[in-house]
Amino acid sequence: MFKGFYTVATGMVSQQRKTEIITNNMANANTPGFKSDQSTIRSFPDMLMSAVGRTNLPTENQLSFGQIQQIGSVNTGVYLQETLANYAQGSIYETSQNTDVALINGAMPTDEESGQVGAIFFRLEHPEGGEAYTRNGNFTLDGEGYLVNAQGLYVLSAEGERIQLPSDQFNLTQEGNILVNDQLAATLGVSFSANPNTLVKQDNGLYRQIDGTNLPSAFGQEGVTFSMQQSYLEGSNVDSAQSMTDLLTAYRAFEANQKVLQAYDKSMEKAVNEIGRI
Repeated sequence: MFKGFYTVATGMVSQQRKTEIITNNMANANTPGFKSDQSTIRSFPDMLMSAVGRTNLPTENQLSFGQIQQIGSVNTGVYLQETLANYAQGSIYETSQNTDVALINGAMPTDEESGQVGAIFFRLEHPEGGEAYTRNGNFTLDGEGYLVNAQGLYVLSAEGERIQLPSDQFNLTQEGNILVNDQLAATLGVSFSANPNTLVKQDNGLYRQIDGTNLPSAFGQEGVTFSMQQSYLEGSNVDSAQSMTDLLTAYRAFEANQKVLQAYDKSMEKAVNEIGRI
């Protein structure tokens, strides 16, 4: 019976964590460039239960031998195996802000080893060193004329340099070239990840490599095509209707485990207070 407590408890913990992931997705349904998280629940390996005993033989010396009788398998519960981001393209909408840029996916190759579809990101300068990446193109100019994101991180060019502009009155081509008075000022930096599962999601829609290294440039990558749209932003790829359905499903599963736990608790109470009295 105690194994039942553990099994039900793991189910409740897993559904609780799944609920937290879904609610975080729903809270960011209107966040530009946000990529929803998906969770995978997996069961622990089953245990094979056996009864060990001895059988006496009707002989003068009372010989006996060990005997093992298989009872059956017992489930040991479930756990949240992993949480992965969904890097599918979000919807594109107009903002009329000259410094807003939407990154639009074209062809993305599939990694042969992992089977994951590649992803592209804007390049940012991380304050702790190295680069950070984002799909949120809600940029602006700081007091010194540098192109920065909403958190003040510098947007990098294709050469990995900060982009300084005289004003926000510039034109952006679909290839990412920034033109000031019809002169090329810089090219927006875009990086490519062949396996996005190697990225770690941080606060404010930022991503970094697990090992801290920088991603290669998306320009010139074989099989990678993309474009950029000025005065547009990429919206979140959260499906609010599906998220609400998944949230109710997780809640019902949690509630079912809770009722099983209450049944185990009543059985244990009866065993202690009534059977123990006999």
